[in-house]
Amino acid sequence: MSFPALEQYLARLNGGAHDETRSDCRVWLDQDGRAQGRYFNTTLTTAFQPVRRIDGVTGKGATIGHEGFAHSYSANDNGLYLWKLLDHAASDDESIELDRLCRMLHSINFYRQPEAAGADLYLSVHARLLAAVDSNHGMAFRRILTLLGLPQERIVLQLPTITENQGWLLNYVLDNYRRNHFRLAVNADDVAQAQVLLERVKPDVVKIDARGVNQDPQTVGLLQDCAVRGIQVIFKRLEKARDLEVLQQLAQEVVWPLHAQGFLWDLPQASLHAFSALTDTQGGTSAEVLDTEGG
Repeated sequence: MSFPALEQYLARLNGGAHDETRSDCRVWLDQDGRAQGRYFNTTLTTAFQPVRRIDGVTGKGATIGHEGFAHSYSANDNGLYLWKLLDHAASDDESIELDRLCRMLHSINFYRQPEAAGADLYLSVHARLLAAVDSNHGMAFRRILTLLGLPQERIVLQLPTITENQGWLLNYVLDNYRRNHFRLAVNADDVAQAQVLLERVKPDVVKIDARGVNQDPQTVGLLQDCAVRGIQVIFKRLEKARDLEVLQQLAQEVVWPLHAQGFLWDLPQASLHAFSALTDTQGGTSAEVLDTEGG
């Protein structure tokens, strides 16, 4: 690990601040060194899913980053997906508290692992959090990263889908995160929506639903536009071999790196090292991890 401030923080947790029986202990380490946190009566930790480059020949290419997801803690497996806790948070203050706890856990659990070196970390911004527009979310997270000595330039914040009448909210949030020097990703349900977001948001990354993707002029045109603008392209929810075949064809046609993530390649895991041991044939869906749209 090459983050001395994070090492010192983890050493303090391991040195006695990890007593999970204390009601005032918000973050601690388990016996495997994984950071956990408490939200009301729920113990949270992190699972990751790789973002991989699409190889036009072999399909599954090198890992360029990981997305972090909040899961309930389990000593025996990766727990349950818990991002929807924010949907039921009683107040904006509680939603902000949970979001900050999740981002801190994701950052600690990612950068404590040697496989994180040189890789990006993708973290979602929940729509409920955006409603609390009086808070400077970007500055608060930047301060945490600074205190832990973590590379802010390697973190990408993923914005949720914003409805047309929430344009003012989108502009506010964009300005807030950009003033705090974060890279931004937008999520699109299809190619048409992605093209609109490219013009409206001018993101660093665009994530497009891979389900039912086609090799048509509209899709090729969008990818070529992203290449000209230097925008990273990630196809999310890659679940079927048919969609991978189309993405491989697009990767061969477009002179620009394309990327994907999904259950066809990887199920979320706590350990980054676990992904290097998975074979290309492993994957599939599970009712416990089916919804990975968010942090």
